[in-house]
Amino acid sequence: MAKIQLDKKIVEYAVYGGAVLGGGGGGWIEDGLQIGRLALDVGQPELLTVEELSDEDLLVTASLVGAPAAKDKFVKPIHYSRALELLSQKIGKPIQGIITNENGAGTTVNGWFQSAVTGIPVIDIPCNGRAHPTGSMGSMNLSEQEDYVSHQAAVGGKGSNYMELSVSGSLDKASTLIRKASIEAGGLLAVARNPVTVAYAKAHGAAGAIQQAIQVGEALLSHVGEAAIDAVVSTLGGKVVTEGTVTDFVLETTGGFDVGTVTINDSYELTFWNEYMTIEKNGERFGTFPDLIMTLDARTAEPIVSAAIQKGQQIAVIAAPKEKLILSSTMRNQKLLKPIEDIINRSILEYSI
Repeated sequence: MAKIQLDKKIVEYAVYGGAVLGGGGGGWIEDGLQIGRLALDVGQPELLTVEELSDEDLLVTASLVGAPAAKDKFVKPIHYSRALELLSQKIGKPIQGIITNENGAGTTVNGWFQSAVTGIPVIDIPCNGRAHPTGSMGSMNLSEQEDYVSHQAAVGGKGSNYMELSVSGSLDKASTLIRKASIEAGGLLAVARNPVTVAYAKAHGAAGAIQQAIQVGEALLSHVGEAAIDAVVSTLGGKVVTEGTVTDFVLETTGGFDVGTVTINDSYELTFWNEYMTIEKNGERFGTFPDLIMTLDARTAEPIVSAAIQKGQQIAVIAAPKEKLILSSTMRNQKLLKPIEDIINRSILEYSI
């Protein structure tokens, strides 16, 4: 299927399926539903498969950058469109498609509002098929292209925190500057960034990952309670690792990220850097990023992001191996994965590569 017909039911599937594939990050369900529904109210966003475009066509990424738990975060739909406008002015070339940086409750529908307003289609080839913490992980290995100049535009914040900025430079420097700016804006920015050709995206992106989110969301919302969790696990080829009570929860928002741990039944421990990075019990590892690890309400099956965990909650933890996900080439880049170890103080590379 070359063109995916978008309607309010598909918005729900995409957002809830994206929430699962967010793996603890990727934004909030309420925000995703608001953006997706608003896109349908103001226009007819188009979602196309990558086969609809020529290899030379230009794609840009729509994303959110920041810490989901930041108390002063403020990003509205108009900020998404303004960021795309600033980037378009900067590069001075026609844009044939918009792609999202990742799957997540808020991020799977990145670009849908912009598509509705501008008529530029959203292309089903996200930079990554699951959520991830750093901008470089969502940049399709552009960090390995020595001569690549990253153009990024960001908008967000409220009142005196409001900002618009446009930056060009190396991928790492530009991404770091945007991340720092998100802190000054109150915690979150809408970003348009990194023009690439369709040919490059085909080689490094996650073609079909939005459709995977829609399938996961349909499985989740077509059932209730435990049956919904089982349907999600079956769709992803994963498993329920554990179910129980959150007995400890530690979260620190630092450097524009949410970092911390979740303990279940005083035995299973999850670490997160926005997204869940590991789950283990007594030294036995049950999942390691980029494997998908996700928490859901044990009774309702509502996906719960890492920043929304609370002590006393009854949750189920699911995991799906990376081989069952549609992932970017960045998820095999040891240089991009290595910093996780310093953040969470756990081994990653020996499990992930």
